[in-house]
Amino acid sequence: MVCIFFKNLHRILPLIVLTLTVRLTGAGEIQFNRDIRPILSDRCFTCHGPDANHRKAGLRLDTREGAMADLDGYSAVVPSAPAKSELLVRITTGDEDDLMPPPETGKPLTDGEKKLLRDWIAQGAEYEAHWAYLPPTRPALPSVVDRAWPGGAIDRFILARLESTRLPPPPPADATTLARRLHFDLTGLPPSPGLAKRLAKSPKAYARVVDELLASPRFGERLASYWLDLVRYADTVGYHGDQDHSITPYRDWVIKAFNDNLPFDQFTAEQLAGDLLPGATVNQKIASGYNRLLQTSHEGGVQKKEYLAKYSADRVRNVSNAWLGATLACAECHDHKYDPFTQRDFYSLAAFFADVNDDQTFKGTNTLPTKREPEMKVVSPLVVSPAKLTRTMVTGRVQPRPIRILPRGDWMDDSGEIVTPAVPHFLPAINATGRANRLHLARWLTAADNPLTARVFVNRLWYLFFGSGLSRTLDDTGSQGEWPTHPALLDWLAVEFVESGWDIKRFVRLIVTSSAYRQSSLVTPQHLEHDPANRLYARQGRFRFPAETIRDNALAIGGLLNDQMGGQVAKPYQPAGYYTPLNFPKRAYKADMNANQYRRAVYVHWQRQFLHPMFRAFDAPTREECTAQRPISNTPLAALTLMNDPTFIEAAKGFAIRIMTQAGPADHERLAWAWHTVLGRDPSREELAVAGTFLGETRQRYVADSHAANELLAVGMLQLPPGLAKPEVAAWTVLGQALLNLSETITRN
Repeated sequence: MVCIFFKNLHRILPLIVLTLTVRLTGAGEIQFNRDIRPILSDRCFTCHGPDANHRKAGLRLDTREGAMADLDGYSAVVPSAPAKSELLVRITTGDEDDLMPPPETGKPLTDGEKKLLRDWIAQGAEYEAHWAYLPPTRPALPSVVDRAWPGGAIDRFILARLESTRLPPPPPADATTLARRLHFDLTGLPPSPGLAKRLAKSPKAYARVVDELLASPRFGERLASYWLDLVRYADTVGYHGDQDHSITPYRDWVIKAFNDNLPFDQFTAEQLAGDLLPGATVNQKIASGYNRLLQTSHEGGVQKKEYLAKYSADRVRNVSNAWLGATLACAECHDHKYDPFTQRDFYSLAAFFADVNDDQTFKGTNTLPTKREPEMKVVSPLVVSPAKLTRTMVTGRVQPRPIRILPRGDWMDDSGEIVTPAVPHFLPAINATGRANRLHLARWLTAADNPLTARVFVNRLWYLFFGSGLSRTLDDTGSQGEWPTHPALLDWLAVEFVESGWDIKRFVRLIVTSSAYRQSSLVTPQHLEHDPANRLYARQGRFRFPAETIRDNALAIGGLLNDQMGGQVAKPYQPAGYYTPLNFPKRAYKADMNANQYRRAVYVHWQRQFLHPMFRAFDAPTREECTAQRPISNTPLAALTLMNDPTFIEAAKGFAIRIMTQAGPADHERLAWAWHTVLGRDPSREELAVAGTFLGETRQRYVADSHAANELLAVGMLQLPPGLAKPEVAAWTVLGQALLNLSETITRN
């Protein structure tokens, strides 16, 4: 008996130490979803989670029943009895053969995490349903001490959290910063010179400016850029020859939908099932082009059965991530490792799209654009002038083909069960009589009891206006996603969005008129100490603009931006030979040599295999898959792009011409005007001195080397007006390049 005790002492001694430590230090209240689920999901669910086929030792830790099951005389978790819980024995043992997680996983638990698990068991080991799968309910507004700062419900939630950590609410941003922030956030373009003065003159002006910008046609272009990332919109097929396909009217429909403030539930229905709506209009059929946005191929060796399986899987991945923020893709080959999604759920969702006519995809042509029937000849929903017909892919219907569960995702294995359309089994059931279709799916996605769609959409809108979501994992609402920093606020926003009739503009207005949105983005030592990652929103976000905004801003500053909406794609300058590897057919890129060159980036040709180099340098996605959040890199390549891409050189040339023709005659007057135009503020004395010295040196260089001046000014189509000396224009062009390359110029503060 004594020998047995000492033999097992090495296993239980760490547990005894941990227990004594906890008793001495005490334990706060533990919340399963906030504190425990992230630990179990990251360290344990791979082997002890929802996937029954790969579960080890018969132990399941994602449910209370599984965690407390009798495992031949012991249980992993015994509520209120840490010393009897095998889970704690295994995570504290010194025996590497018994230690969990196994050392080879490279995911050891920290002492703090072990203490959390021990405290949780001591407090009764209560489980909670995953927060994202519970229908949101409207919480009561929290009480706050500072009654002057909150401008509405959003501010009450933010301030309550700040007060709980004894952080004061930040001061508001100055009028110049706020003008730039608001204008870029709502239109993706720089503000007019007088906007900051207008905001500074009267507090009441702000709400009027918000309404004006929401009514601007540029609002739809701004929001469309983000939506097109989500639905992986591109102008080419993606696979094999990556030929152009006809789909630009869908892009224009999205822009129009945001400008018209189409309710999000209708916005959803028209994309997923525009062809199924009673008396479907032409624009609703254009919207159904969503179902055709995936990558396709007509290459001669394509096996139809294989690619139909690919297309089905692609649609499941996109609809589940774009609308639900779910990683259902992980259930294509087996049950999900971390979340309750099963393989049956994956293929049952695919069955909704079994009636989409993909047969003609395999009969495409090696032309530009290729044929991808069914197509329609339509006028752009934005009714560009002159209105001319263009082809666009739409959804055509066929008799639903059988969809079966593919064991291990193998398209050649026909042993799996045939399934019918159904939504994930653990979420609210779909309301349909007979076989459910895509319209039923769209209605289900935006049903009041769907716990995911509204939360996901409002979290992403919050991200657009603050730089991070209330839950930072915009593409994963499951167990591997982040617990929201302000869960009550997220629920309040979701309920508000649904009860408003899914009104997008109303919701955006709610955010941008809040005090939280209008606060300063300056970082104080107190912030760095108590909230370095800004998870409490004690300040506004500071982040680099997306690629499209960087380009549009430069063109606007250069006086070149063409505001024509809709229609054909724009083709900016790009390096010669960039498309050389493309075949079927071989092609040579031809940049637009007219006003189309200067159109907004939302209209730029999106080549999946060879995305425009400027977009790649600034982290735009190829749009092969849903992208909810772009990475933000900081590389020399980006700076070199701003200095050498012909678009930015030409924008700087246009800016130089504006400086020389619209500002005063003296250098200091011109520099001040340039600063105001680019940044909306006066230059400091030091900035003015540095810029003046730089301008003088550059001027001398070009006066001495006229060939270099001519070479610089030959870039792009823009011609100099008569009467301007080329060395002088060249010097101001380089000064313009320097200003366009400033971090402040490409940063949203």
